[in-house]
Amino acid sequence: MPRHHDQRDLSAAAQQYLLALRVLVGPDDSSRVTAAQIARNMGVTTQAASEMFRRLVADGLVAHAEGRDLRLTPAGRTAADGIFRRHALLEWLLTSVIGLGWAESDDEAMRLQGAISPRVEARLDEMLGHPETCPHGNPIDAETARRRPAGIRLSEMEAGSPATIYRITEEAEEDAGLLSYLEARALTPGAQVTILARSESLDSLTLDGPRGRATLGLRPAALVRVLPGEADPALFHHVPAPAGPR
Repeated sequence: MPRHHDQRDLSAAAQQYLLALRVLVGPDDSSRVTAAQIARNMGVTTQAASEMFRRLVADGLVAHAEGRDLRLTPAGRTAADGIFRRHALLEWLLTSVIGLGWAESDDEAMRLQGAISPRVEARLDEMLGHPETCPHGNPIDAETARRRPAGIRLSEMEAGSPATIYRITEEAEEDAGLLSYLEARALTPGAQVTILARSESLDSLTLDGPRGRATLGLRPAALVRVLPGEADPALFHHVPAPAGPR
């Protein structure tokens, strides 16, 4: 029986581990994840991660799947989705209103996500226009993920093909260097690009985007999802202008 009924009751560390697991398994639990993988992403030892997950298993929030794989229980999914939602709302606030970069906003959102009250969360959601995704285009919950197209790996696009950047996957969100590069080249959700060259032998893909040419290795390019051609603008969230003084 889970001992926690509100994710805000969890320690800051427990929330970070649940968020890390939620990010890596995705909104629909489609990826297999181990404690060792999460330890690498968080920059902690496998022993520290394993100890935390033992506690989360005891609390009924995480369970073991096949072998060493971890999965969220229904209670854990509810808690993790709530943490992810607050994190995404804070990232929208920090990037679109305050003006921080993607990588920096992720660190700041991590510090703040456990501190905001339900009232502030609801007000943030309203102020930001009820986003269905994080700033990187990833769905906030499984229901939203089911309604939205999956997208195609950028690495699979052939030379000469036009496309729209759709989302920067959860796995890519864990790579601060990649996030910073994509943001600097304006390769963000909604951006129009044309594939100029793709080479398996050189392990690279070159495209023309909003700020000219950009080159990615095929592995990082596989972490970016696109939609062929010009996508429906309604798929991409834009934060409304702040309201004036009341």
